[in-house]
Amino acid sequence: MKVVLFCGGYGMRMRNGPADDVPKPMQLVGPRPLLWHVMRYYAHFGHRDFVLALGYGARHIKDFFLTYTETASNDFVLHNGQVELLSTDISDWSITFVHTGIESPIGERLRRVREYVAGEEMFLANYADVLTDAPLDTMIDTFAASDAGASMMVVPPQSSFHCVELEGGPDSGASRVRSISSASRLPVWENAGFFVLRQEVFDHLPENGDLVEDACGTLAEKGRLLAYPYRGFWQPADTFKERAALDAAYESGERPWMLWEKRRTAGTNG
Repeated sequence: MKVVLFCGGYGMRMRNGPADDVPKPMQLVGPRPLLWHVMRYYAHFGHRDFVLALGYGARHIKDFFLTYTETASNDFVLHNGQVELLSTDISDWSITFVHTGIESPIGERLRRVREYVAGEEMFLANYADVLTDAPLDTMIDTFAASDAGASMMVVPPQSSFHCVELEGGPDSGASRVRSISSASRLPVWENAGFFVLRQEVFDHLPENGDLVEDACGTLAEKGRLLAYPYRGFWQPADTFKERAALDAAYESGERPWMLWEKRRTAGTNG
């Protein structure tokens, strides 16, 4: 199944200054960028045909793969000056690089790669800046068994703030507090950025439109949008703090999103 990854955002909250033009998906977690971790996640489930919707900082992404060094994340034997890899990351991947504009919203980026997923009954899409250990195969099977036009993974609110319910209205002046609860316990869900889509999604994408508000919003009104709730590990990297938390988790060895690493370890032990 083809995987469309949206890699063209500015990532302003991740930049060190005006001279820093590295896009958010290329920020490092361990020795590899976020984008690599996302792609390894999909490849772990057998989906290795990628379409990268590029924009801002596209040269960094192109250069990374054009000069890819397998030895940075794989064991190898060096003998007589020759490198013999004991495993590989991307040798069986197909990656299509498509420049989809600097200012294009997500929906427009998807429209501009439509020809590269034409003929696919279903395809996957992702913001390329979120890591998870969610069971992708189950998510896909659940969607495939439905007649929905699109599916999105949803997670509980990630805010650490507390929500306060008042007895009076917000404009009634001082009011007694009825209850206080964590935002994560509210009966609402957030878009987690992992999509399974059918071709129908393109019928609801206007020019320069948004994937969620326009296409998914319309499908929801028609009762054709499926949600896959997930309460397990899910971590975005929208800020330096979030990316640093992922980097620290990588260095500590607590890497729940690296499902491929668990399989390699199990194979070694077995």
